[in-house]
Amino acid sequence: MYSAASGGLAACLYLLTGAFLGIRLARAGQTNLPGKATILALILVAIALHGAVLGTSIVQPDGMNLGFFNALSFTGWLIAVLLLLCSLVRPVENLGIVLLPFAATTVVLALIFPSSRIVTDAARWRLELHILISMTAYALLALAAVQAILLAVQDRRLRRRHPGGFLRGIPPLVTMETLLFQMITAGFTALTLALLSGFLFLDDIFAQHLVHKTVLSIAAWGVFGILLWGRARFGWRGRIAIRWTLAGFGVLVLAYFGSKLVLELVLQRG
Repeated sequence: MYSAASGGLAACLYLLTGAFLGIRLARAGQTNLPGKATILALILVAIALHGAVLGTSIVQPDGMNLGFFNALSFTGWLIAVLLLLCSLVRPVENLGIVLLPFAATTVVLALIFPSSRIVTDAARWRLELHILISMTAYALLALAAVQAILLAVQDRRLRRRHPGGFLRGIPPLVTMETLLFQMITAGFTALTLALLSGFLFLDDIFAQHLVHKTVLSIAAWGVFGILLWGRARFGWRGRIAIRWTLAGFGVLVLAYFGSKLVLELVLQRG
C-alpha cells in the first residue's frame, strides 16, 4: 500500500511538473509562472518518492529484481535524477516536458505490472556496478535524444522564419547544439565504460541471452562514436547531428529494452 501511494504521488508530481514546464515554455516571458527553483523542487520530491518505491521493489535480499517494468521504472528514475542534476548547471529543464511524463509512466507500469527477475552473481557488486553504469549511459543518451528532438523543432521553426512562441523560452540554436554534444559526450563515455565493465565482469558477454544486447550496444556505441568523430573532424551539426543522435539512441533502445521485452514478456525467459 505504501509503495502504491508513494508511486502514485510521484507520478502525479512528475506529470504536474511536466505540465508546468510546458505552460511556462508556451508562455515564455510571463512572470506569473512557476520559476526554475520551484520546478526543480517538485522534481526532487518526485524523485525521492520514486526512489522509495524502487528501494522496496528492486533491492531484494538475494539480488536485484530487474524484471522488465522494474528496469523501466529504474531507468525513468535515473533519467529524472540526471535531468535534475544537469538543470542545476545547464538550461535543460525544458527536456522535462517529455522526460517527466515518461518517468511517470514507468512508475505506474511498474505498479500495475509487478515483475520478478532476480539478478544474482558470485561477484554481485561487479554486476551491480555494470548495471548502474549501463543504465546511466542509457539515461544520458535519452536526455541527448530529447534534446535532439527539441533542436530539430527549433531548427525547423527558424528555417521557416517563425522565431516567436516557445523559442523565446529556450537557449539560442548554437547553445542548444553545444548542450547536445555535451550530453552525447557524457553518454558515450558512460556507454564505453559499460561495455568495458561488461567484458571484464561478465563471464560470457556473448552468451545466447546476451548476444543481441551486446551486438546492438556495440552498434550504438559505433554510431555515437562516428558522430563525435564527425563533429571533431568535419564540424557536423544541425540535421546531421540530430539524425545520428536519434539513430544511435534507437539502436540503444533496441539493445536493452527491445531484447529484454522479447526475452521476458514474449518468450518468458530470463
